[in-house]
Amino acid sequence: MKEYAILTRDYSTYWNYRMDRFHELKVFVAVAETGGFAKAAARLGSSPPAVTRVVAALEQRLGVEFFARTTRRVRLTEAGKLFLERARGLLADLETAESEVTGENLLPTGHLSVTASVTLGRTILPPIVAGFLNAHSRITAKALLLDRIVNLIEEGIDVAVRIGDLPDSTLIARHVGDVRRILVASPGYLAKRGAPKTAAELKLHSIIAFTALMPNGEWAYVGEKGAQRVALQPRFEINDATAAIAAAEAGNGITNALSYMVAKSIREGRLAPVLLNLCPPPVPVQLVYPESRLVAPKVRAFIDYAAPRIRAALEQLKPGANAARGKSSRQASTG
Repeated sequence: MKEYAILTRDYSTYWNYRMDRFHELKVFVAVAETGGFAKAAARLGSSPPAVTRVVAALEQRLGVEFFARTTRRVRLTEAGKLFLERARGLLADLETAESEVTGENLLPTGHLSVTASVTLGRTILPPIVAGFLNAHSRITAKALLLDRIVNLIEEGIDVAVRIGDLPDSTLIARHVGDVRRILVASPGYLAKRGAPKTAAELKLHSIIAFTALMPNGEWAYVGEKGAQRVALQPRFEINDATAAIAAAEAGNGITNALSYMVAKSIREGRLAPVLLNLCPPPVPVQLVYPESRLVAPKVRAFIDYAAPRIRAALEQLKPGANAARGKSSRQASTG
């Protein structure tokens, strides 16, 4: 019995030690994500001194400083950034493993972070995320709309809506549709200056270049002779899509944009497509998430819910989609 008691005590000590290490990771991640000990304590339902002690013990045990502390903020060191990536992965795998063995994967839980570009996010994400939350009462969500490529692992993002091909092979992607780079102008401008019939005729027009899609002042397109380019001299260059579109709506010239950015303006008659037959190839839109041995139930549930709805939304935002639908409805009503 004495040997059994010692064995039980040693196992209990070992188990508590392992659990303490997971607790350390959870506290460390909370401090890193909130940027402060007080905010991390509020998230964890703990106290700032308790959180500070856990982080200090972790740093002392490993002999590494994870945070650079000032009176105003807490900032990750380079070692902290590396450790954060690993810690998140371990905690996510633990959460997923527990959910799978207990059957909780049938009811996804937790906090979901989603990111997309600003304009695409504003256009399609809110109703999709809202519908997903209505369907999954145990999930909370945060959407980050940013016009930059986000490092999903470093910034703790679960899912991203990405436009374009993915060079990063560590991400898993599901294709959900395509968008097109198109040229548009206001009906008033086209009535005054005439609509160009060829790419070369673009040189005779006032070009408003959205520089993210036309960095060299060139319009690249696919024509009868394959991939071609026409060099332009824009009258106005701007790095903001909304401003470029507004300038075109005001009748100041022809601008370039992604199709979803101008779908509403075309539908409402403020803009009209130009040279739709001379556009670049479609650009893929994908839902991406970090590669992992175990995909969190909340991520799997969101991908399955969002993919068909994003695909449907993008179909509605294609140039001419609404006109084709309206024509079909009129034919049905007169048939």
